Amino acid sequence: MHYPINEIFQTIQGEGYYAGTPSIFIRLQGCPVHCKWCDTKYTWECNNQDQISYEKMIMKKKSNRTWSYMNSKEIILIIKTKKWTAKHVVITGGEPCLYDLLEITKELEKKDYKCQIETSGTELIRCSLNTWITLSPKTNKKALNTSILRSNEIKYPVLKEEDLFYLKSILKKIKNKKNNFIFLQPISQNEEALNICIKTCIIKNWRLSIQIHKYLKIQ
Repeated sequence: MHYPINEIFQTIQGEGYYAGTPSIFIRLQGCPVHCKWCDTKYTWECNNQDQISYEKMIMKKKSNRTWSYMNSKEIILIIKTKKWTAKHVVITGGEPCLYDLLEITKELEKKDYKCQIETSGTELIRCSLNTWITLSPKTNKKALNTSILRSNEIKYPVLKEEDLFYLKSILKKIKNKKNNFIFLQPISQNEEALNICIKTCIIKNWRLSIQIHKYLKIQ
């Protein structure tokens, strides 16, 4: 299967359960959710005029709306050619679950990589059983029940107090599920949102995700 790849890079995972983990990010093109505060709006549309060659994708230095179709072997070849040492792979977007990720997650696992998918949960999740699912549900487009139940962690973006209402309805669906980690993440380092997250995490014994890569000014 070929995937529309926007960029592939090695960095430190800055969010959620695996924050601080050296990671290879595979960013896919296309997203129907369109959050107002999204910091990767260049991934929303998968237009033919923005398609570039595999060779140009390898040389890509800046984040923009260009993308290239790649299969699993080509993706793994880039990782090996770059001689990246991280063994944790984050498949993100855009909305990566627009695509069937079973093949790529299985192929990466054969090469001893641990896979993580970051998704809004609005699309059916198709991946290996061992893939870690980070569900980041949005209030403007609700997550599927199957996505909620499949998640290993919920990384919930917060801007104002009212945003927490939708989270409560999600948690009711997983109240009998063990080992599902709850993170609150303030949107865009907003100070008021940060204070809401800190207060709520302390009261609920949840965890705080602060996008450490942005504070460190890395990709």
